[in-house]
Amino acid sequence: MSKNNVKKEVFSWIKSIVIALVIVVGVRHFLFAPTTVHGESMYPTFEDSNRVILNKISDVDRFDMIVFHAPDADENYIKRVIGLPGDTVEMKNDVLYINGKAYKEPYLKESKKSLAPNEKFTEDFTLQTLPAADGKVKVPKNSLFVMGDNRPVSHDGRAFGFIPQKSVIGKVQFRYYPLNEVGEPK
Repeated sequence: MSKNNVKKEVFSWIKSIVIALVIVVGVRHFLFAPTTVHGESMYPTFEDSNRVILNKISDVDRFDMIVFHAPDADENYIKRVIGLPGDTVEMKNDVLYINGKAYKEPYLKESKKSLAPNEKFTEDFTLQTLPAADGKVKVPKNSLFVMGDNRPVSHDGRAFGFIPQKSVIGKVQFRYYPLNEVGEPK
């Protein structure tokens, strides 16, 4: 092989590697990103140290699980979207009301099984009664109201109020399980 052919081959490999790296970085930065769940505010839906893939380009709807920059800490939180801009949100006798309509929350069913008779999983509130909501009756424009699935311990919108939509990093697309050396989930 001539010296010129070796240079061309090396350049071709370098070019391929650079293009692959640009694609990987672009996809991760703009489209999808892996992240790890920290804490127990979404239990049993997600447990501490679960890994999820975020979709950064999908629209966020009510009841989606999102990761966002915490408004009160230098970290990211994972919570469920409960209220969209313009919504009223109320919890009464463990029933969620959005804009006056009762909603079932099937993702809480398992957790509620361990409640004693007449025990509430989620304390009653309206947005207006939450100190963090500053007396607002509706979710403000360009904001979301979020809560964790583990309501008794979740530090969520009831404590820190509304989150700006621009603070959303992405919507949880799916959970994945990293594999150990023998190909089994860790």
